[in-house]
Amino acid sequence: MLKLAVLVSGGGTNLQAVIDAIDAGKIRNACIDVVISNNANAYALTRAAEHGIDHMCISPKSYESRARFNDALTDVITSRGVDLVVLAGCLVILPPQLIAAYKNRIVNIHPSLIPAFCGKGFYGLKVHEEALKRGVKVTGATCHFVDEGTDTGPIILQKAVGVLPDDTPQTLQRRVMECAEWIILPLAIDLIANGCVTVADGVVKITEQQSETDGCC
Repeated sequence: MLKLAVLVSGGGTNLQAVIDAIDAGKIRNACIDVVISNNANAYALTRAAEHGIDHMCISPKSYESRARFNDALTDVITSRGVDLVVLAGCLVILPPQLIAAYKNRIVNIHPSLIPAFCGKGFYGLKVHEEALKRGVKVTGATCHFVDEGTDTGPIILQKAVGVLPDDTPQTLQRRVMECAEWIILPLAIDLIANGCVTVADGVVKITEQQSETDGCC
């Protein structure tokens, strides 16, 4: 059974998608061991509590230095024997030692088709605002492994989402979540938990893939 630590900073809609997928049997051989937020008021912590999942706040603001925070977060995750770290809307820069210890064992969901609209400063509504400014006709989401860069790790899954003529950043954000993020993040976790994902030379190979990523919403 793969033990997950889910890191989140806000409302936790992607966390909820993972919880729902586990409950529905769409994520096999995995369970959420702990939900960690840097924000004590994050609704994600309430979601965890409502589902009986261990949860806690570990915030850089609570430590005298970033190094102390980095050590605290890394120690909690490693001491619990977590197998996979899931970033589900986590806005905190991860400790370098955590990334090193969990090479190809940290996954992130990003609301664009990487390499478009990604990198430093591209998160939340900013991604969708820039997509609309550029006039793209198709956007989507990407689930990828995390490395030392920003949105530069090996890509696991992507799913396309159509852009409508009357879209606002808010409507586009919602469609990308519903039609892409909430589908490919649980699917990626399921594939990893069942030994279907390998990484060689920075490229992901999947030996089994369900049909949920087919098509464009």
